[in-house]
Amino acid sequence: MSGHSKWSQIKRAKGANDAKRGAIFTKLGREIGVAVKAGGPDPASNFRLRLAVQRARDNNMPADTIDRAIKRAAGGGDEATLDEVTYEGYGPGGIAVMVEALTDNRNRTAASMRAIFERGGGSVGTPGSVGWQFKSRGRIAVSIDGRDPEEIELAAIEAGATDVQSDEGEVTVETEPTELENVRRALSDQGFGVSSAELALIPENTIELDEAKSAQALRLLDRLESDDDVQNVYTNADFSEAAMAAFNA
Repeated sequence: MSGHSKWSQIKRAKGANDAKRGAIFTKLGREIGVAVKAGGPDPASNFRLRLAVQRARDNNMPADTIDRAIKRAAGGGDEATLDEVTYEGYGPGGIAVMVEALTDNRNRTAASMRAIFERGGGSVGTPGSVGWQFKSRGRIAVSIDGRDPEEIELAAIEAGATDVQSDEGEVTVETEPTELENVRRALSDQGFGVSSAELALIPENTIELDEAKSAQALRLLDRLESDDDVQNVYTNADFSEAAMAAFNA
């Protein structure tokens, strides 16, 4: 599991200080809207919506904004025109990259993805070219906050986690997709500080990059993440602590 959560940690660190908070909320609102269209407006019976709402809360999206997004989608908002598209590609050093997008214009988004990949020293692959290197899993981030990491790890495993890892003041918990909510609730009920819970694509193996390739790859991932149509970006790159610190500086 080592390395796979580092890009996720970088995203959260950047997001906490991101001046473009409105752009983040727009993406979260789209995610909520698509979830409503897929399974209805009640989070209790719509697991995907429940996750989308939790993700919005994790990013400090106001409750009234979340409620408006749900009502707008339930009433037939713009979200009905959005298509879910996944792009697969290669980055510097041969890393694999998966991009999940919501778009109202597939041609525009495809052209944007090609341009970003090529500018970043990579290329867009064909469907299935790198997807086989990833597995769908639940991922939970738990802040240590002075607690014993082993206590958190043991509680996660007892709740049904398949893997855990402690790193930089945080425990990352991996679950089967169907167990994500159960494990998240169990950890929250025991008073642990769950900072995020999401379904994610986890690489089966990682590729360690040197300093130059790391910097290039991180810029590519950041540009992908910043595209208005992109919802999530995943990679099998393993970045050193020095590379992460330099990128966040």
